[in-house]
Amino acid sequence: MEFEVMDTQIAPDGHLEVLSKAEVARLWDTSHGGLYQLFRSCALAVLNCGSGLDDGKELLERYKSFDISIVQRERGIKLDVKAAPASAFVDGVMIKGIQEHLFAVLRDILFIDGEILKNAHIDLETTEGVTDAVFHILRNANLLQPQISPNLVVCWGGHSISGHEYDYTKLVGYHLGLRAMDICTGCGPGAMKGPMKGATIGHAKQRIENGRYLGVSEPGIIAAEAPNPIVNDLVILPDIEKRLEAFVRMAHAIVVFPGGAGTAEEILYLLGILLHPDNAQLPFPVIFTGPASAEEYFQQIDQFIATTLGAEAQSKYKIIIDDPVAVAREVQAGIKTVRAYRKLHGDAYYYNWLLKIDREFQHPFAPTHANMRGLALHKNQPAHLLAANLRRAFSGVVAGNVKDQGIRAIEQFGHFEICGDPDIMHAMDVLLNSFVQQTRMKLPGKAYIPCYKVIK
Repeated sequence: MEFEVMDTQIAPDGHLEVLSKAEVARLWDTSHGGLYQLFRSCALAVLNCGSGLDDGKELLERYKSFDISIVQRERGIKLDVKAAPASAFVDGVMIKGIQEHLFAVLRDILFIDGEILKNAHIDLETTEGVTDAVFHILRNANLLQPQISPNLVVCWGGHSISGHEYDYTKLVGYHLGLRAMDICTGCGPGAMKGPMKGATIGHAKQRIENGRYLGVSEPGIIAAEAPNPIVNDLVILPDIEKRLEAFVRMAHAIVVFPGGAGTAEEILYLLGILLHPDNAQLPFPVIFTGPASAEEYFQQIDQFIATTLGAEAQSKYKIIIDDPVAVAREVQAGIKTVRAYRKLHGDAYYYNWLLKIDREFQHPFAPTHANMRGLALHKNQPAHLLAANLRRAFSGVVAGNVKDQGIRAIEQFGHFEICGDPDIMHAMDVLLNSFVQQTRMKLPGKAYIPCYKVIK
C-alpha cells in the first residue's frame, strides 16, 4: 500500500538556529550512524501526528524512504525532509506546530547526548545525578518557569480511549482551564489530548493568553503517542524512567483517566514513590476519574492496588466518577496545600526537589525476556519496591505492544513470561484481561494479540 508523502526544507523559528560542526557530526555521518537513527525515528513520529497509527515498527516500515538531514548554511541551519507523511502539511506547507516539534526533538537529542550522557559532572548512577539530569533537560527545553505560582496538572490516561471517555477528559480540562490550571500530558492522542483541548477553551473564556500545554515523551513511545497539535512545549527525555520522573517533579497535582498498561505503569510508579517513607508527609494530590461508564475500570484498578500494595497505597489517591467540576475543585484545593508546603520548606514551585525517588525507580529497565521473567513480584519486600517491580512488568507489556524493539523481540522469542506470588499473578492476569476485553491495549477495531503470558 502506498502512502502519500512530501518533501520540504524548513528552518527553525527563534531557537536552535545554529549548530556547531561537532553537533552535526554527532547527529550525522557518512554512514548515517551516530544519533541519526534515533533522530529519524523520533522525527517521523512527530510528522505522523494525527494518523491513528500506534505501532512503532509499522510506522518505520510504512515510511522506509523517509529521510531527514541538516543543511548547514553560514546564516543558520535547515532541515531537509524527504518522503514525509503528507498529513503533516497543509497546501504543501508544513503545519507550524509540527515544525516546532521537529526542532524540539533535534534540540533534546543533541542536548542529552552532549550535555547529559557525555557530561563528566553528571553521574547517572546516583539518584541525585539522575534528578539533576532531568532538571537540566527540562530547563534547556524552557519548561521550568520560576515566576509561575503552582498550577501545573499532569494528566495521564490511555491513547485509545472511547469517544465518550475522550469527551469527559475535555470537560475536566475545561474546568481546570477555567481555574487557570496549565496541563501537562504524555503529549499523544486520547486522554493526553482531551484535557489540553478542554483547557484551551477554559483559558480562552478567562482571557488567559499564555496557557501552557506541555508534552513529555521519550524515543521508545513517541511513535505510538505522536505529539498532538495542541502541545506548545515538547520535551523528549532519554528513557521512560526519566520521563516519569519529569512528570512527578514538575506536577502540582496528577489526574488519571482510564487507560491500559501504560497508565497502570504510571500509576504504579507514582504510588511507589508516594509509599516511600521519606514522602509520607509530602502533599501530592492524585485523582482517578472518568465518566460513569469507567466506574468499573477504576474499581478494577483499585482492587488490584489493594491486593498487591495494600490500604496505604489506596490512601494516596481519590476516585471521583462523572463529576468534572468536583475534580477541578479537588485539584485546586490540593494545589493550595502543595503551595503552602513548598513555601514552608523552601522548595521550588517549578521542580519538586524534596520528593524522594528511590534508585529502583530511576534505573532504566530493559524489557528483555530474561528481565521480565526475573522480576521480583512477591510481597516479601517493602511495598514501594514491589510497586517498582510491578511498574517494570507493565512497562514490558507496553514495550511488547507498541515499541519497535519490544515488538521485534516478541516476534523473535515469543511471549514475555511474567511470574511471581500466585495472588499477585492472579490479580495481574485479571487486570490485563480486563484491558484486553475493553480494547484498552490497542486502538479500537484492531485485534489485540497478547505479548505476554502470566505464569500462575
